[in-house]
Amino acid sequence: MTTVLLTGFEPFGGDAANPSGAAVNLVAERWSGPEVLVTAVLPVTFAGAAERLRTLMAEHEPDVVIAAGLAGGRAAIGVERVAVNLIDARIPDNDGDQPVDAPSAPGAAPAHFATLPVKEIARRISAAGVPAEVSYSAGTFVCNHVFFTALEAAASATRAGFVHVPWSAEHAPSVDAATLPLADIARALEIAVRTSLDVTADTAAPGGTLH
Repeated sequence: MTTVLLTGFEPFGGDAANPSGAAVNLVAERWSGPEVLVTAVLPVTFAGAAERLRTLMAEHEPDVVIAAGLAGGRAAIGVERVAVNLIDARIPDNDGDQPVDAPSAPGAAPAHFATLPVKEIARRISAAGVPAEVSYSAGTFVCNHVFFTALEAAASATRAGFVHVPWSAEHAPSVDAATLPLADIARALEIAVRTSLDVTADTAAPGGTLH
């Protein structure tokens, strides 16, 4: 049976909610298969998130791993293409840890590329009426750390990647924040899962940036 692992995050940095975790829970509620969907909400801690993800991957041996996280300030779903082997925390994590210029995995490669069809995922989300783009920076906080960990821990047949989401309209910290409805965020994650299952070769179309 094909298995998908989909994760989000708990709130962090004083926020009351995290739309990535809420959207993952919504996807789980309405998932109808036929694949097995395993979902989890990870702690926003460098040690805890990586450990929990590795445990889930070892336990369930997923064919596809998609981690999602909040990118407050972005207006579109960001399908991440590159994970860097770097932790440089602007703020402490939820355990109070704030590593600076540390590797996610000592001795590992400087970076890994997502093994999901990132351009096709972004294209299909956009086609469904939800703003989406390919992103080339997942930051240097816990999101990128989990992204890099997923690619490091993935078995040879496992494909993995990361999706950043904006604030949800239901949980935005201010009226000025860029948002999407939580239902649209969940729909985007569903499309990311389905595309990753159905598409093996990514779209050969321009998707880069000038800066």
